[in-house]
Amino acid sequence: MILKRAMIFRHHAALFLATGCYVGRFPVAPGTLGSLMGLPIAYALAQMHWSAAVLVCLGLVGTAVWVAEAAEHELACKDPGCIIIDEIAGMTITLLAIPMSTGTCVAGFILFRILDICKPPPIRQIECRLAGGWGIVMDDVAAAVMANIALRIGLYLIY
Repeated sequence: MILKRAMIFRHHAALFLATGCYVGRFPVAPGTLGSLMGLPIAYALAQMHWSAAVLVCLGLVGTAVWVAEAAEHELACKDPGCIIIDEIAGMTITLLAIPMSTGTCVAGFILFRILDICKPPPIRQIECRLAGGWGIVMDDVAAAVMANIALRIGLYLIY
C-alpha cells in the first residue's frame, strides 16, 4: 500500500513539475506559455550575482532533465508537447547575465521561441541524437545559448 502511494505521488509530482504546474496541458501553444513562465525566474536570477545565477540555471537544467525523463516515461510518449519544463529552463538561460529590461525580455523571448521552433543546426541534431530527458531539454538549452549569444551581439551593436 505504501509503495503504491509512493508510485502515485511520483507520477503526479513528475507530471506537475514537467508540465509547469499543468500549464503544459493547455491546448494552444504550451511551449510559448512555458517560455513565459520562465520570465519571472529569469528576472529573479537577474537580481543575483552572475555566478550564483549560473549555478541555479545548471541546477534547473539538471532538474528539468530528470523530471522530463520521468514524465516521458509516465506518459509513454516520446517528447510530449505538454512537457514545458525545458522551455522554462531555456528562458532562464536565454536571459542569463543579460541586463533586464522590457526590450531585452521581449527580444530574448522572441529569439528563443524562433530558435526553439525552427531548430536550426545544431539544435535539430542535438534533439535527434539524445534520448529521454536529455533529448527533451538539451535542444532547448542549445536554442537558449544561441539566443543569449544573439542577444548579446544585438546589445553590443546597439550600445
